[in-house]
Order: sequence, then structure tokens, then C-alpha cells
Amino acid sequence: MRFVPVVDKDGNPLMPTKPSRARRWIKSGKATPFWSKGIFCVRLNIEPSARYKQPVALGIDPGSKMEGYSVKSKAHTYLNIQAYAVTHVKSAVETRRNMRRARRYRKTRRRPVRFNNRKNKDLPPSTKARWQWKLRIVKWLTRIFPITDFVVEDIKAVTKLGQKRWNESFSPLETGKNWFYAELSRLGKVHIKEGRETKQLRESYGLKKTSKKLEETFESHCVDAWCLANWCTGGHVQPDNTELLVIIPLRFHRRQLHMLQFDKGGIRRRYGGTRSLGFKRGSYVKHPKYGLCYVGGHMNGKLSLHDINTGKRFTQQANPDDCKFICFASWRYKYKEL
Repeated sequence: MRFVPVVDKDGNPLMPTKPSRARRWIKSGKATPFWSKGIFCVRLNIEPSARYKQPVALGIDPGSKMEGYSVKSKAHTYLNIQAYAVTHVKSAVETRRNMRRARRYRKTRRRPVRFNNRKNKDLPPSTKARWQWKLRIVKWLTRIFPITDFVVEDIKAVTKLGQKRWNESFSPLETGKNWFYAELSRLGKVHIKEGRETKQLRESYGLKKTSKKLEETFESHCVDAWCLANWCTGGHVQPDNTELLVIIPLRFHRRQLHMLQFDKGGIRRRYGGTRSLGFKRGSYVKHPKYGLCYVGGHMNGKLSLHDINTGKRFTQQANPDDCKFICFASWRYKYKEL
């Protein structure tokens, strides 16, 4: 990264600094290094010489498969993030529903049907998961960057002419984004831009957006996020930093009594949960042999460790005592230097 986030002794974010200055602080004992879910940060051990903060904006470009985030001030672009969207919840809820219905049709003792069980009157589960994922990334960024403004590209669903009830409540998309805007307003000032306005900004800077939306490039989504942030802070006509941090959410399975389908012999193995031998699943740990990795499942007193960049499993036989905890996380990441 070109800039290192800085927080004070109480964890309040300050203006980021250059890596060379951060190294001098660490060497002299003025600061302590730490990792925040893939980003190297420093915590000051002394009172900062100044607490002046420039306006810092976070541009957000929502998407159905990919999303773009850009943290920028007038002088510098600090971070560009391309995040994969959470897309597995809808199918998981459907599977849960089908398995529950199958249990009720069997000739076996069961509890009575609860018709209001798991009913969410505010947001459908898949919509809620998508927008909560966005909010989780935003809150994480506000803990390490002094963000003052949020600029979001508004997304709209098709409405029907003359049908008020349909237009007001038909779309989970509309409900989800309004919930997201309300949560953002608690963190800072929110600016909403339409898609055509984002396009005009992008064309005024002479930038192009690729049609290949699933590519891990700056031009896929972060170019729009950068344009939105630059509209708020100003200072550039061309991106000064196109390095990319790609974030992929980890899927955690809820604790279940057993697997959905049994193995040979009618035995059902345990399944799900978020704890593995004292570690929270997804946590970043440092192993003597495999280096920085994240925790998966466990079996017979041994941990499963995975590569943070690819998600590939390193081993299923890691000793928990050999793993040094780094930080909690619910995603894996990789850097793209473009």
C-alpha cells in the first residue's frame, strides 16, 4: 500500500501516513504495528503532533456480483477495494426450507408448525445479507480512515406506471438501499448520485469503464467509486493510485445437528458452526510452516488452514498451539498492483 492508516491510543483514526514514516515510528517506539483484516496499520503510542483532518470521502459503486469502494482525500487516493457480493443466501434459505418441509412430511414425532418462524418483516434474508455486507465494509474502513463523506451511486428498480403500491414496496432492492442510506447517515454525510451523473463524471475525466464486470481490475468498478469520491474532495483529474485490494467474503455455515444427507451406514456427521478449537473461523493466524493463513474447520483435535489469497486448503493437520492469532475476519483478500 502507498499509505498506512494511523490510529491514536484510543483507536480513533487519524490521517494516513507514508510507509517510510510509519517504519521510523515503529523503530523508535512511537507506534505499534497491527493488521486490520488485510491492511497494515500503526497505532501511535504518543500524543500526535496535530489532529487536523482533511475531508476524506468514500465512493461506493454497488453491484450485483462485484462492488467498488474508493477512499480519497484532495491530495491522495488511499485505497481502492473491489469486493465480491454476498450471493449464497438465497439458495441457502431455499435449501433450509426444503429440508424443513421434508421433515414435516415424514411419519415421525415433531413439534407443531410455527407459521411465523423466521419471518423477517423488514428485509428478505438475501437482501439483508447483501446490504449488511456493504455496511460491514464501510464500518471497517471508518475505523482506520477518518472518513467524513459517503458518495453512493444510486441504483433503481423498474416501476409500474400508475401503481402506487407496487412502486413503493415491490422491490427488496429499494427497501435494502433505503436501509443502507439510513445506516450511512449515522456515520457521516451521505451524497447520492444517479448512474447517468456517474457516467458524466467518468467521461469528464476521460476515463473508461470496462464491460467485463467480473474482472479484477480498476476499470471494472473502482473507476466509478473513484470518480464519486473525487467529485466530493476534488484534487485530481486522473487517478493517482490504481492499486486494488480484492475482498472475497467467506461463507460460514450455521451450526446444524447433522449433515443434510447421511453417509453410508446411516451415520450423519456434525456440520457447521463458527468455532474451531478455540479459534473463530475465518480468523487470520500465523503458522511456522504456512505463514499467514486463515482458520477453517477442525477434526480430531487438528485445524484446517487455508490460503488467504486463493482459499486453497494448506493442511487439515495443524496443531492449534502452533497458530498465532492475528485478527478476526470474515473475508479473504489479495492485492492487485495495476
